[in-house]
Amino acid sequence: MSEVRLEADARTEFGKGGARRTRRDGKIPAVIYGHGADPRHVSLPAREFGQAIKKGGANVLLTLVIEGKDELTIPKAIQRHPIKGIFEHVDLLAVRLGEKVTIEVPLNITGELARGALLSQENNTVSVEAEATHLPTEIEFSLDGVAIGTIVTAADLKLPAGSTLAGDPEQVLLHIAEAPTAEQVEADIAGDTAPAAEPVTESAE
Repeated sequence: MSEVRLEADARTEFGKGGARRTRRDGKIPAVIYGHGADPRHVSLPAREFGQAIKKGGANVLLTLVIEGKDELTIPKAIQRHPIKGIFEHVDLLAVRLGEKVTIEVPLNITGELARGALLSQENNTVSVEAEATHLPTEIEFSLDGVAIGTIVTAADLKLPAGSTLAGDPEQVLLHIAEAPTAEQVEADIAGDTAPAAEPVTESAE
């Protein structure tokens, strides 16, 4: 996995006003949790953090330099503006060398579907446990040779070395079904557009 060093500043301003001023300065408000310590408020350089996420994914290992001391962390929750896409806030988890943590890892689908198949993806991530400095960035699953009717669960995945499944092994991830025929699609469309039957009313006697 990727490891990135970032200069972080201790943050003394809180609330919405303080967060807005932090973002205006080109930084992201963040909070570090973990190891039974009180939450610590810091600010991260927005540009460098964005590059770290783009390069290493959401589970990138961050070495924060805070007041001259190194602190290992991983992102646990990232809030982005729904329209502008800028980073608004980050929750970080403090980790140590050799420590195991549980994270959600994205599922990367590769390969080609069988002819006449239709893919339904039920979940985009898988929960795994791994050593904090060797977190996987993704888990790959190939569709090559997978037959129609197959249901892929978390237990079917080949996890990266050093990772173990932390969630339900029966969690359904993918369903490879038979694609509908053109006639079935047309029939469904016709059914959706058919006028509704008028209610039947009884005349009063």
